[in-house]
Amino acid sequence: MSNYLVKRILMMFVTLWIIVTLTFALMHAIPGNPFASESDQLPEQILNNLRAKYNLDEPLPVQYILYLKNLLMLDLGPSIKSDSRGVNDMISDGFAASAWLGAQAIGVAILFGITLGIIAALNRNKWLDYVAMALAVLGVAIPSFIMAPLLINFFAIKLPLFPVATWGTWMHTILPSLALAFGPVAVITRYMRASMIEVMNQNYIRTAEAKGIPMFIIVVRHGIRNAILPVVTFLGPLIASLITGTFVVEKIFAIPGIGKYFVDGIFNRDYPVILGTTIFYSAILIFTIFLIDIAYTLIDPRIKLTNKER
Repeated sequence: MSNYLVKRILMMFVTLWIIVTLTFALMHAIPGNPFASESDQLPEQILNNLRAKYNLDEPLPVQYILYLKNLLMLDLGPSIKSDSRGVNDMISDGFAASAWLGAQAIGVAILFGITLGIIAALNRNKWLDYVAMALAVLGVAIPSFIMAPLLINFFAIKLPLFPVATWGTWMHTILPSLALAFGPVAVITRYMRASMIEVMNQNYIRTAEAKGIPMFIIVVRHGIRNAILPVVTFLGPLIASLITGTFVVEKIFAIPGIGKYFVDGIFNRDYPVILGTTIFYSAILIFTIFLIDIAYTLIDPRIKLTNKER
């Protein structure tokens, strides 16, 4: 167990370093620079001073090494477009809103996805199954950035039930949470249905039925626990993406989360903001996948983390 954990932690750092390197290279490979919009308005000397301030006048290998040195000290650098704030401050300010919104979306997705999947599996080829699968198809077909304006149109404009374009109370989180959860609900429903059908056809389920155990107890004690592993696998990247903010949805609802800074950083070619938010998202994703692997052994004791031969 300890050897596995050490190897995984080392691999996590190696993976993160590869992501940092690729993001840095791709970001600088795109034509243009953060001061392209000001090149016609500012004297060349001022532009040179700005490039020197942010080390953009150095060769790329030197910029890369300097960035890695700061990263080792957990310093993501200053924002080029906002001198008064650093990337660490932006992430610190935006993470609370993104995490709160993401946690609600995850709760909705898990609750409705698993419930619909179980209902569809237990009513296979019946009307409840067809309804659940129709909702799943819609969820996969309609992305969150399309669902968000639809929800705004119906529940904020035509039926003014929820506020939008502001942030402050739990009422402001309902529509964006639903927009973020709609797609994951569909995916979880399909995973849970397929896995549940397979589990309910196993011999130990038939044995439990033959013993006269109520179906509800069979489903809760034996069915769900063995069928939920595919859903847990999907939850790793889902939790990371929702907790760290879904960029377009946050922009649509004017939510002061990490997504807002990432989108603005791309439009402004703000290199430190793009790198910092990408690294933060990647770190959360890698760590979440690691926790999911650990959770496998808690859900199913038959799964071992070691490769020791018996």
